[in-house]
Amino acid sequence: MLTIRRGALVALPLVAVVLAGCATASADPTATEVDYDALGHAELVERATEEGAVTVYAFTSRIASVEEAFEAEYPGIDVTGVDISSTEMIARLASEHEAGSATADVAYLSDAPVVIPELVEPGILHPYVPERLAEVVPPQHQAPLLAQRLSTKILMYNEDAHPEGSPVTNLWELTQPEWSGRVVMVDPNVRGDYLDLATEMSLRADEMAAAHEELTGEALVLDEGVADAGLQFLADLYDNGLVLVDDTDAVNAAVGTTGQEQPPVGFTSYSDRRDNEEEGWALQAASGVVPANGIVFPALLGITEGAEHPAAARLMIDFLMGDDSEDGGAGFEPFHVAGDYPTRTDIAPHEDALPLEELGAWSIDPEATVELRDATADFLLTIQ
Repeated sequence: MLTIRRGALVALPLVAVVLAGCATASADPTATEVDYDALGHAELVERATEEGAVTVYAFTSRIASVEEAFEAEYPGIDVTGVDISSTEMIARLASEHEAGSATADVAYLSDAPVVIPELVEPGILHPYVPERLAEVVPPQHQAPLLAQRLSTKILMYNEDAHPEGSPVTNLWELTQPEWSGRVVMVDPNVRGDYLDLATEMSLRADEMAAAHEELTGEALVLDEGVADAGLQFLADLYDNGLVLVDDTDAVNAAVGTTGQEQPPVGFTSYSDRRDNEEEGWALQAASGVVPANGIVFPALLGITEGAEHPAAARLMIDFLMGDDSEDGGAGFEPFHVAGDYPTRTDIAPHEDALPLEELGAWSIDPEATVELRDATADFLLTIQ
């Protein structure tokens, strides 16, 4: 601390002037603030290299491939990629923010119905849309956070056992004796994206009721205490021996392992077909299922409030969105697979993927989902 006696103030006018000037400069936020969103790519790279590091929380193990590719492109920047489920990530980001000890710069996550009210609206996550992408990403995928791709949770089957195509053409078949104990799903009360799937069934109750009548020829009768056809489907599915597991890999192995005579079907990520050869799976999407085979939802990118490496965070988002080549280049390569759909209109979907319009999945509405989500979770606890 600088201490000056009263009598010395007259004798040290120069010190007073200097101190006053310093106080004025520190009080002016524009003296040091940088508008990182407005930086061109070259300056962003320069500042990011000066920062030297970036930390990414990601809901996919593919972040390891991104880390390797990013560091090859920008060797002066060290990437720390943390593979963590969206459900865990949301809780972690909120708690770190509250404690003032945020450790991530970028969040790459799904579960928009929770992300928007719990992370975006309180200001824990902020959007960043690289200027070069403003015209090639549709507006609905730019806010409230930038969506890098559309992911899925859909019904999948074993094409080794069913080379003729999906053994299921109507969701209600899964509630019949033939499929007793032969449907696998991650517990919706463990993973948010599966809860979104369950909630969508309730939101689409009219379609679910129509599908029941199409299959059975009879109007659906709801059990006492069951509010709609979507929840009735879930109740019947659980009652028919639905197998609940803790993670998607368990679903994939149960459904996809080759050599099974009567493999189960299960709700999982269409994009996990990319691991068929390596894992010995035969996963395939059950297309043409009435009223839908599952959901399509956005994979979101956000910058954390007070990010330690703000330039590198933006550079990472820019990289994850792909370069200007037809397939998105190294940054998008891990996601240019059948079952992931780029939000960029100038990147072609993978050649082995069913076109999105043929996939037959529902696109979720985060605002509508969040209104029913808690009620759906509570209902599932009563039938488990």
